[in-house]
Amino acid sequence: MRAVVFQGDKGEIAEYHEDVEVEDPGPLQVKVKIHAAGVCHSDLSAMNGTLPVPFPCVLGHEGSGEIVAVGEGVSQVAIGDHVIVAWNPACGNCRACLRGQPHLCTTIFYNIVGATHFSRGGSPLFGFAGNGTFAEELVLPQEGVVKIPDDIPYDVAALVGCGVTTGVGAALNTAEVEPGSNVVVYGAGGVGVATIQGCKIAGAAEIVAVDTVDSKLKEALRFGATRGVKPEEVDKANMELNEGDGFDYAFECIGLAQTIRAAFDAVHRGGTAVIVGAGRQDAIIEFNAGELFFMEKRLLGSYYGSADVRRDFLRFIRLWQAGRLDLEGMISARLDISQAQEAFEALKRGEVIRQILTFASAG
Repeated sequence: MRAVVFQGDKGEIAEYHEDVEVEDPGPLQVKVKIHAAGVCHSDLSAMNGTLPVPFPCVLGHEGSGEIVAVGEGVSQVAIGDHVIVAWNPACGNCRACLRGQPHLCTTIFYNIVGATHFSRGGSPLFGFAGNGTFAEELVLPQEGVVKIPDDIPYDVAALVGCGVTTGVGAALNTAEVEPGSNVVVYGAGGVGVATIQGCKIAGAAEIVAVDTVDSKLKEALRFGATRGVKPEEVDKANMELNEGDGFDYAFECIGLAQTIRAAFDAVHRGGTAVIVGAGRQDAIIEFNAGELFFMEKRLLGSYYGSADVRRDFLRFIRLWQAGRLDLEGMISARLDISQAQEAFEALKRGEVIRQILTFASAG
């Protein structure tokens, strides 16, 4: 079958192959035929070493498709169901799940990350984040998919699987943005745009998008930002909107030490800075003990939008259906799976919000 593989020793190269194989589902597992896969910056982060991953691996963790086979004991979905891939499945029984934080469950995730359901030429292949949506088919535990209505377009559904949930969830779940607040969002890529939309849905009065690329700032305005500024213009925006006091909320959607520090500095005393971007484990940010005590700012990590995917995937789809969440507009390009490397190059150049990879045989 067709798939995109990252070898790990040839640089940032997404290799397209037509001879990758996938196992049949075992007990409590399902096989998904992928119809649409989103190109997320986390896939690029895996290729450039920001995120540690086992390789060689089939790339991709954002996708949607239909169930084509089920293993013994599967009860949550059936053959023919349309689903979104949930890259970090929740077991429902661990301490994180039982305390209402299913997005922090690692019971299933740690097991699937080290699994090799794919192979090529007899050699095993991992799936990125235990998934591998850049393949025509993949095998997941039944908890790794969420059933959706059959009339939801696959490309729209794919975006919900990661980028939209991460960004909108950061605004609604992690930060709990209050109506009338002033917000600044660092990074106007796919997750940043989703965060902007989440802040708009929450009722933020002012949403300032920050990026170095003019075209992305222009796009951000289309999705709800009230102004777009370069990093060196943030202080001016703060003065005009907040008399220099600082923003109520700041979201960092890039994953760099300097922008994380900038987001913390951008909020007022008692404000909330939310870290959405996935950064390197060796990237260090410094804070002094005095400022943490005196400023009483909240510094929050936001992993997968603090989402309960079985609730939030369908909640975000309803917001899209109601016209309050623009998902089609986030899709900058639709490409064949064989063009994955082209998609990554466009992502590096900052030319896109989100790209969708499709399979000609997906119909």
